[in-house]
Amino acid sequence: MRAARSAVTGAAVGVLLAVAGCGSGGGSAPATASGSLEQLAARAKCRADVQTDAAELRQATCEDGARRYVLVTFANARGQAEWLDEADDYGGTYLVGGRWVAVGGREDIAALRERLGGTVVDAADQHGGGHHGHRSE
Repeated sequence: MRAARSAVTGAAVGVLLAVAGCGSGGGSAPATASGSLEQLAARAKCRADVQTDAAELRQATCEDGARRYVLVTFANARGQAEWLDEADDYGGTYLVGGRWVAVGGREDIAALRERLGGTVVDAADQHGGGHHGHRSE
């Protein structure tokens, strides 16, 4: 069981590195943003309501007028990869940057990408199992 979990985590780290390495990949998106949760929220021009404030990750809901999404920052790339691996089971659209992820509706994420850069990832739906999403730019 541990070997299987390790293989899954290793695969998630590989996906994360491939995704995070292509931050601004074309289009009109800016260079991928970095910084603290508050710095990212300021750049996104949203009001962040911190929900989780732990050593390994910080999570906030962000609102920008009609747009709403969750913004998560991580202490390290491994924590981000593990989080993405777990979140993949739930499906959804993610904006992935260096040690941060935003989760929301496709339109909200597309608009957020214009401010934060990053790579849009469509995770597997609940029935997709094992698929780590695909990039759309």
